[in-house]
Amino acid sequence: MSSLLIKNASAIVTCDKNDAVLEDSHILIEDGVITYMGCEPKSADETIDAAGCIVYPGLINTHHHLYQTFSRNLPQVQNMELFDWLTTLYEIWKNLDGDIIYQSSITGMGELLKTGCTTCFDHHYVFPGGNSGTLLESQFAAARELGIRFYASRGSMDLSKKDGGLPPDSVVQTVDEILKDSRNAVETYHDPAPFSMEMVALAPCSPFSASEDLYRQSAILARELGVRLHTHLCETIDEENYVLGKYGKRPLSYMADMNWVGDDVWYAHGIHFNDEELALLAKTGTGVAHCPISNMKLSSGICRIPDMLKLGVPVGLAVDGSASNDGSNLLEELRTAFLLHRLHSSKLAPSGYDVLKIATNGSAKVLGREDIGSLETGKAGDLFLIRRNRLELVGADLDVKSMLGTVGIKGAVDCTVVNGRIVVKNGELVGIDEEKEIRIGRKLVNAYLNGI
Repeated sequence: MSSLLIKNASAIVTCDKNDAVLEDSHILIEDGVITYMGCEPKSADETIDAAGCIVYPGLINTHHHLYQTFSRNLPQVQNMELFDWLTTLYEIWKNLDGDIIYQSSITGMGELLKTGCTTCFDHHYVFPGGNSGTLLESQFAAARELGIRFYASRGSMDLSKKDGGLPPDSVVQTVDEILKDSRNAVETYHDPAPFSMEMVALAPCSPFSASEDLYRQSAILARELGVRLHTHLCETIDEENYVLGKYGKRPLSYMADMNWVGDDVWYAHGIHFNDEELALLAKTGTGVAHCPISNMKLSSGICRIPDMLKLGVPVGLAVDGSASNDGSNLLEELRTAFLLHRLHSSKLAPSGYDVLKIATNGSAKVLGREDIGSLETGKAGDLFLIRRNRLELVGADLDVKSMLGTVGIKGAVDCTVVNGRIVVKNGELVGIDEEKEIRIGRKLVNAYLNGI
């Protein structure tokens, strides 16, 4: 059994049910699991001296598109909204291959780790030529190299332009092909055990790229296999009008008719729900991945987070794809969420600490996990450390619970631990040679974009 001791922490923000903050305390992690928290000295195989540091639970990202890391900040799409943005970028994404997926995953998940995120869910749905096995394996290989807790999805699309959808023909598959690959992905990679480092969800992309048959069959298969369901929903008014025009009902009603509600389902964005629909989400335990920066950049709207929290809708935080965010920084997302809802909802907005709990407790619930999301005995040893003696924190660390939302952290955290293993030390990734990966990544992304 390997062990890691976080000793003499100035403050430990537990995010537990009592909202406890421990001062001058230790955390002992044995075989990836927290076995002790308190003031009594302990010994371990490896020790981190956390004197003068604040310790937080690892942040949990509930929606991403890692492949988009290599198509961000492109000038031709900067002023577009979702449908035009997607149509333009599909012409780039249709050229994805295993190397692009691996290197973009290294880049995106590396940034997540450096900014305090210890669990990443990725929604990958673009499989040129049906090449799902190679692309998923590339993602898992990158996650293992970095040491991040990775939750993949076998995303899917079966409606191309000729069917009235948005993507080109080369990146869609038939329902039968998708279901076969989905079963194989779950059987190959999904580990449902507590403290799992690798899991898989089934995730048709969106109502304008996936058919009713694909949604229905994916729900049946997911419940047969015991895995979760994820899709984009209520992201834009264009999507709402598309579903109303094609199916004669609003997006959530369409989903409900296909058995796509329940505590094993979560949606990305969820901006345009009405009061009745929010009540249904709360009643059924259907979750929402909140992506504030992406929603702002694409002019999609403002998610009704204060109302969702009041009703008890499960809400997690997410960075969304790097091409609609241009980064993979969940700390930045956290502060942006706090500021956005303060602007829009004033006193009704979640506090800085509330948003931290969305990014930890809330995200864990959205992913159906009880083993991550807080620091307490019996939970996974996932956490990050921030030194208090940073210039930008002088006079700013009086309320360590709310600080990440109200003040924010610029740059990398000082240390990140996943499953009891140090993966970021002194702000640098431990599992890879960053300079080497930067050189490889820059060369690959240039070839990828210039080959279009």
